[in-house]
Amino acid sequence: MSTTKWVLDNSHSELGFKIKHLMISNVTGSFKSFQVEASTSGEDFSTAKIKATADMTTISTNNEQRDQHLQNADFFEVEKFPELAFQSTKIESVDSENYEVFGDLTLKGITKAIKLNVEYSGVVKDPWGSERAGFIVTGKIHRSDWGVNFNGVLETGGLVLGEDVKIQGEIQLVKQAVAVPA
Repeated sequence: MSTTKWVLDNSHSELGFKIKHLMISNVTGSFKSFQVEASTSGEDFSTAKIKATADMTTISTNNEQRDQHLQNADFFEVEKFPELAFQSTKIESVDSENYEVFGDLTLKGITKAIKLNVEYSGVVKDPWGSERAGFIVTGKIHRSDWGVNFNGVLETGGLVLGEDVKIQGEIQLVKQAVAVPA
């Protein structure tokens, strides 16, 4: 069976995160620049090999001062580690619409295995003849596993920032044209 390549439709995709702030609410953020590509056996996404990267200099929380702080040595050290990377290692089908995607996440030069939950929304042909696949991605990591330890203590004894970071993404991939031998 032939290999099918899929690439990100940036204008219809987003990659973000949430973290507890002051232990009472969440702060959300996203990456303005990221890439996802996948190769599948035919169109079977259970066979996918997935690679994703995010430009850490494009982290955005809708607060410029906080974004600059996230880029310095207290958090992500983006001058030294400008890219976040994910490479899938295994995909397990939960049912016809849900997968568990296992892979290696590299952040701040540290690589750790993670699991993402992926809801498959299907494949459709758009009005221009391209085939598109949609996915909802969720997961959770512990930021200290990647050396992101900055925090502060509140008067009540709680922490300014939570340990868990929730990952959330809306991903739309476009099937690439297949070259036909002459």
